[in-house]
Amino acid sequence: MTQSRLNNLDEIREEHLEADILIIGGGNAGCFAAIEAKKINSKLKVIIMEKAHIDRSGCLAGGMDAINTYLPKDKTPEDLVRWSRAQAGGLLREDLALEISRCLNEPIEEWERWGLPIKKNDNGDAKYRGQWDISIQGSEMKPILAEKTREMGVEVVNRVVATNLLFDGEKVVGAMGFGVRDGKFYSIKGKATIVATGGASGLYKPYTNDGNDSHHQIWYCPFDTGTGYAMGIRAGAEMTTFEMRWAAVRTKDFNGPIDTISVCYKTPMVNAKGEKFLAERYAEYGGDKAPRYIRASAPMEEVLAGRGPIYVDTRQMTPEQIKEMKTDYLNERPSFVLYLAANGHDIGKEPIEVYGSDPYIVGGHTASGYWLDKNWQTTLPGLFACGDVAGGVPNKFVGGCGAEGLLSARGAVTYIERIGELHCDLTEQLSAEKARIFSPLLANEDGVLPRWMEEKMQRIMDEYAGGVHQFYRMNEERLDNALRHIRKMKKQVSFLYAKDLHELMLAHEVIDRLDVAEVLIYHLKYRKETRWPGWQTRMDYPEKDSALDCFVNSKLNRDTGEVEVFTRPYDQIVPGDRYKPTL
Repeated sequence: MTQSRLNNLDEIREEHLEADILIIGGGNAGCFAAIEAKKINSKLKVIIMEKAHIDRSGCLAGGMDAINTYLPKDKTPEDLVRWSRAQAGGLLREDLALEISRCLNEPIEEWERWGLPIKKNDNGDAKYRGQWDISIQGSEMKPILAEKTREMGVEVVNRVVATNLLFDGEKVVGAMGFGVRDGKFYSIKGKATIVATGGASGLYKPYTNDGNDSHHQIWYCPFDTGTGYAMGIRAGAEMTTFEMRWAAVRTKDFNGPIDTISVCYKTPMVNAKGEKFLAERYAEYGGDKAPRYIRASAPMEEVLAGRGPIYVDTRQMTPEQIKEMKTDYLNERPSFVLYLAANGHDIGKEPIEVYGSDPYIVGGHTASGYWLDKNWQTTLPGLFACGDVAGGVPNKFVGGCGAEGLLSARGAVTYIERIGELHCDLTEQLSAEKARIFSPLLANEDGVLPRWMEEKMQRIMDEYAGGVHQFYRMNEERLDNALRHIRKMKKQVSFLYAKDLHELMLAHEVIDRLDVAEVLIYHLKYRKETRWPGWQTRMDYPEKDSALDCFVNSKLNRDTGEVEVFTRPYDQIVPGDRYKPTL
């Protein structure tokens, strides 16, 4: 399609594909799921539907300098689960976490065989820079993974935005979308569908949002817009733990990671008075080894108390360490090195200022996502999930998301062995979704541009739902206000107007973000306690409540359009040590 605007839907060309397994999202988890499915049965037809291009898509697009979860020889999977639970405030799906831990190293070791350089110690073992994370030279890790995916015979459909799931009764049988380059309407039928998209960024206004140049200057991938969550929400899938948001301490004005500096080079975090406040003021939480939500909230508390700005003190680093640290950044955030040079910043003489990021919904770091069974299947038959959209298991990071790719593929292959061929009439669904997708290209030119709606949504979420400008704090009345405004905006998406295919993609990203934002607010309202300061700070309920030692879950009632919120309990099976959820 060469023209930007449409006169009618008849101008839209269609492409209909079929697969044994459809994977939505070609990032780390999606690629490993595809590879594993083909390893199990090379005759399976596996298709990846990817919004960008698989060679440089997802959170690994620019590379990484470390794998944050890799099981050491002297540790057990149970050790990792106990650590993860402590980091998550006592809440995780232990059954799933144990399965991930047991095959955690498998995808990373395969990756190394395919060409990923893992740094070694003098004994030839992986070089650890922390308790669980190993150092890598990963600037090309995504191209390596993409090449292996194609080598296995996986068909990749690049530049196609997924928009909604296909149903045969109550069973998911694929997905629909549109091409951001060719303008086609796509449908891909699959006996099993695996959602492997990224989490949700851009729900909140970032503190760097001061114009067009900084619109995407955030920490988490700005092109992960919650589509995988939104499709499941609209389909009535059960979701879990959205209220465990992720907010990270990052280099100010650039949003670069600080673990490279603080963990690898042991540089302390200090306030404007030079105090090592984590060790001095947060000793009861573990000081420098405090859970991640404490390390995210503590710097903001210092700023509120008048002891800001906050820094990572790099002044004790040697010239050799500084050079090595900059080399590490070239594997993940190479422009940070240019940023330092452009500002004449000598980190050996001047510390690096840090600040809190805007909040994200990302299941690779927290427990937000789909509620899953032991086979990584969602509550919708035929739909599986892995990576950032898979809920219940925080602190997966790159290694854990790769392991979930393997586990979800194994579950999907087992599932399709039990079902027959797909014989369903999808004509009505296809027609309705085609009209919905392309309506912004047919809309009145006096309509609302996606950027305008996105910025209004971000401001509402920031002010009323605990954004960074509110120091992550919220109360019931402000959450009620956020919900009222977001629900009003959801009714206004019919006014969205797109000038071309790129803006059409942006329009659907806003629609998806609004659906995720609504569910998030319901979760934040339900958890009337403060379990994760910074990630989820309730000013009206500042204490932890043992009555909420449970999972907060939700499901959209497709008949009424209302979000229903409820809890899933878990049973304590070894006092003070291990937990197992009640399924």
